[in-house]
This record gives sequence, C-alpha cells and structure tokens, in this order.
Amino acid sequence: MKINRIILAPMEGVLDYQVRQLLTEINQFDYCVTEFIRVTHHKLSNRTFYRLCPELYHNGKTKSGTPVRVQILGQSPEWMAENAVKAIELGSYGIDINFGCPAKTVVGSHGGAYLLQYPEQIFNIVSQVRQAIGATHRLSVKIRLGWDNKSHCHDIASAIELAGANEIAIHGRTKEDGYKAEKIDWQTIGQIKQLLNIPVIANGEIFSIEDAQNCINQSQTNDIMLGRGILTIPNLANMIRTEQSSFNWQQVMEILIHYATSSIDDVKPLYHSARIKQWLAYLKQHYAQAAEVLQNIRTLKSQQEICDFLANNGPNKCLRE
Repeated sequence: MKINRIILAPMEGVLDYQVRQLLTEINQFDYCVTEFIRVTHHKLSNRTFYRLCPELYHNGKTKSGTPVRVQILGQSPEWMAENAVKAIELGSYGIDINFGCPAKTVVGSHGGAYLLQYPEQIFNIVSQVRQAIGATHRLSVKIRLGWDNKSHCHDIASAIELAGANEIAIHGRTKEDGYKAEKIDWQTIGQIKQLLNIPVIANGEIFSIEDAQNCINQSQTNDIMLGRGILTIPNLANMIRTEQSSFNWQQVMEILIHYATSSIDDVKPLYHSARIKQWLAYLKQHYAQAAEVLQNIRTLKSQQEICDFLANNGPNKCLRE
C-alpha cells in the first residue's frame, strides 16, 4: 500500500490538545487539525485560540514535533478572514476551514455542513480567507459529499479549488448520511480527485489496514485522514504506515491513565470523566476489555475517582497478577 500522508482529523468534543499530544507521540502524522474555533461576527481573543490550540505556545507544533493547523468554522467571509489572519499570526500551521460538521447545533447556526447547500458562499469564504492570509500559508478545506445528496459535490470541490485552497479533505458521506457505515462512498471522492489539480485527502470509515487500502484504491488518493478509527485503535496510523501490530490492552490502559491524570486548564468539572468514557466507547469496538472498564466507571463523576480506578486496574495491577 502506497501512503503519502496521514493526517489526524479534527473531531469536535473528542480530539483536544491532550489527545492530540498522546496520539502524535505514538504515531507518525504529517499534521493534525484542531477542534473547530467558532467564528461569529467579531475578532476572537488570543485566549480563545490558545485555549483550543495550546500548541501555538510551541511554534504551532505538538511536543513531539507534529504541526498543528487551526480549524475555523463560520459563515461570514469577512470575519472568517480576520480570524484566519489572527491564527496565522499566533503561529498556526496554515488554516483549515470546516464545511463538514453535521452537528445539529452547528448546522442550526448556519455553519459547517449547512453551507454545502450554498457553493457560492463556500467560494466567497475560501476566497476571502486566501486573500487575507496570503499565498504562502497553507489553506485546507474539509467537506462532506453534500447536504442530503451528492449532486453538487463536484461544484463544491471546484469552487474550493478556484477560491485558492491548497488541498481539500473529503468525508465520504453527506450530512444526512451521518456516520452510517453502509453509506461510505470513497469512489465519489475518487471522481472528485480526477477533476481537481490540488491534493485530495480521503476521510471516513477507516478502522483498519484493510479499510485504508480499500479507501486508497477507491478514492485514488494516497492521502488519508483518520478520526474515529484512531480512537478505536490508538496506533492505527503506524499500523497503516509501517505495518505495526495493534497495541495490546496494557498499552492502551497506559495511554488512558496518562490522559486521565493530565491537567487541562479552563475546563468544566466533569470534562475528564466525560471524555474518558467517550474514548472507552470507541475503544470497545476493538478491545473487549474497554466495555468492562466503561461499565465500571459509568457512575464515577470526578477525575480523581476515575484516575484511582484506572490505576488500580491498569498495567501495574496486571503485572502484579
């Protein structure tokens, strides 16, 4: 399998700074993208950017040296451009624009995948961001194949290229498809790639080496983006890139304990417990032990309670037994 680039996807509410740090330490990613920064009708503060992308304090890279690209989401071309400039000034590795998020709260405020219904507005946003940040900075755009059908996917992709994007990441489903496995359509990504002169990154439903191979064959691209799959098997990128064996459960528990004991500023009291449970929900698709752990911590609320449970049932305990 010929792989060019593997990129860590932006996953709102999942892939925060600490998870990016952990995953880029154990995988060879070419770059990663932040959770989206919501742009409305004003210029955001430095603190907003630093909160969602602390890597800006370190020249826009994770501690392991992986470049991080700030993702912005909104519907105003002018304010998207203003805030893109701010992100670049703070040290972001280029800009990523989100036209793919299907969440109800996002599309309800006319952002993310909502704009797939309006290719002209997508063109205006990408064009103004490109003009604002200049030709030297990387500009990527993330989309789905459409809102409720794929009839405009070629027009959308062509508009993005014409507006000046350097590359486009395509999730192989429409907004209405959600995350239904049977709806994944890598072949249409391949059709779009044939129309464009910029790199196309294929995304969606890659949970194994075999999935990656099928995706590459059908999408006709050697660039892929991993999201839910990398949360299911934490070293999936290296499995695809170097044929590394999947981590065993002891290695996964070490990662979970590291995350559970990490300190993140400016978060709500139940932040850690919610996200650890969320990660376990992904892990149980591949690791049977994750389902048992999740069941045991389901009623635990505090970070300390969860840390204590994981420590008492983690690698060291396994070694003692």
